[in-house]
Amino acid sequence: MPILADALQDSGCCDDQVLTHCRGPGPHVRGCFCVDAILGKE
Repeated sequence: MPILADALQDSGCCDDQVLTHCRGPGPHVRGCFCVDAILGKE
């Protein structure tokens, strides 16, 4: 997930909540709000 945060930031993402969550210790599970948002799921 930290690599995803770096990629998002490099592509222009400036949402601190998303970046902090991705760089955090987790747990990062299926249905994570960040991944769902990227995939366009609600």
